[in-house]
Amino acid sequence: MVDEQKYDGLLVPTERYLESGIHIGTKIKTGDTKDFIFKKRRDRIYIIDLKKIDDGIRNALEVLKKYDVKDILIVATRMYAINASRKLKQMLDIETVEKRFVPGTFTNKESKHFKEPEIVLVCDPRNEKEAIREANMMNIPVIGLVDTDNTTRGLDVVIPMNNKGRKSLALFFWILARELLLKEGKIKSYDEFKLPITYFERLEIE
Repeated sequence: MVDEQKYDGLLVPTERYLESGIHIGTKIKTGDTKDFIFKKRRDRIYIIDLKKIDDGIRNALEVLKKYDVKDILIVATRMYAINASRKLKQMLDIETVEKRFVPGTFTNKESKHFKEPEIVLVCDPRNEKEAIREANMMNIPVIGLVDTDNTTRGLDVVIPMNNKGRKSLALFFWILARELLLKEGKIKSYDEFKLPITYFERLEIE
């Protein structure tokens, strides 16, 4: 990827990943996430391997870049995910479902909430399991942000990461914005992407 060499092959410098807490998991480890875990701290918090986080984001980006941004839908039901995804929506023509995924959104054409995305990104597989279920029914690929306490059932692409933290979600959506703006030709290099990560952290919703 463009300018990747600046970061030793990673999408962002190691320090930036660490500062965001994107690697800080929970005290629960599911069978689905055990391969992503680097270690267990003394306080029993599981730490996610940074390389596997970077690989997960990279794999998701490769998939997402095959689609027009207007055909991507983000499901965000937690406050920090909603906040960061709204910032992305302001920059690109990406559709979002916020706060609650209404049953039938992908399956009931008579519903006022009906949507037909070509690919879905869920920010919390536990809270958004109905979105995953309906996407699977309709053969819509699903990318999921997966913490150590989540399962990967129904997901086509997994991004292991802290999917609850304000800073971790801000960093993820900052990377996503940068890469999609590059793909759309709205910027030509990383140096042209001037928005600070704090823009995605700043809360603008109650």
